[in-house]
Amino acid sequence: MPLSDETRALMARINKKYGAGSVVVASKMPTVPRFPTGSLSLDVMLGGGWPGNQWNEILGAESSGKTTIVHKTIAANQQRDPEFVTFWVAAEGYDHEWATTLGVDVDRVIVFETNAMEDAYAEMIKAAESRAVDAIVLDSYPALVASDEDAKDMDEATMASGARVTGKFFRKVGQATRRSLVEEERPLLALIINQFRDQIGGWAPAGGTPKTSPGGKAKNYAYYTRVEVSRTEWIDEKRPGGSVRVGQVIKLKTLKSKSAAPQQVASLRFYFAPSTVGFLAGEYDLASQLVTQGILHGLIRLDGSWYKYGEYMWQGDKKMTAAMREDVDLQEQLSADVMAAIGGAED
Repeated sequence: MPLSDETRALMARINKKYGAGSVVVASKMPTVPRFPTGSLSLDVMLGGGWPGNQWNEILGAESSGKTTIVHKTIAANQQRDPEFVTFWVAAEGYDHEWATTLGVDVDRVIVFETNAMEDAYAEMIKAAESRAVDAIVLDSYPALVASDEDAKDMDEATMASGARVTGKFFRKVGQATRRSLVEEERPLLALIINQFRDQIGGWAPAGGTPKTSPGGKAKNYAYYTRVEVSRTEWIDEKRPGGSVRVGQVIKLKTLKSKSAAPQQVASLRFYFAPSTVGFLAGEYDLASQLVTQGILHGLIRLDGSWYKYGEYMWQGDKKMTAAMREDVDLQEQLSADVMAAIGGAED
């Protein structure tokens, strides 16, 4: 249905006052850009990858795999785009050797080491405004110290100073992160790592631990996506001298998503040490993810003891998974079919 003259006049007035492209017809707006995570299961859970030009939170307990998820995301986007540059705010230091193990080209990561909250937020806003980087990462929020708190002695209490500064950051950063509604602009991936804390005086059913995340509640409204990370089990292998721990299973759940269904779950097998089955340190078991997603979306069909995908056939899931690990073309084909099935970008 065409717009009325009155509606067009309204749009023209707003665009004249605030600049061209300030108001557009919704059907003409560009789609939300997506950034791959390096994991097909996580891409599917997020509806096609991390949403761009928005702020996303990754939170969980210590050593659950939060920073690993971010590093693998950066590595995946560097592989896709040879000019992909990341601005990394390291409030807890940056281990470039571990990042390299996870596949990151550290020559395309610029690191700003600070735990001063106001400085970190100010530079993140300027980096977003500059259009000079493709990703901004804060690792991590709990390590930041607000100036009010830093000025106090150890025996002086400072309540909610960080939450107040964080709320102000999200109110100010929106304009810097926003991109044109009518022109093609360099999209931005924005990730903030946070860590659960026990909620004092809170209540949880069945004797569980009530959890909260530092930074106040205002930030939860600002995030486009919030993903909880947890470790469900260790991956141990038997060796001649005994059992060796080589990896962990990382479980992810969307606590909030404004561009895909919430409360989705993904499970990743991650190896932090070399495995006897062929995985190197820093790798996901991508083949098992492909098989799971292929079956889930009806692309791989079970016929008796045979698994069928297109013109491929395997007897037993072990043979299918082994073939998937060895054939890169097969991996790419199935991955593209899965993303097409959920309506995401093929790359």
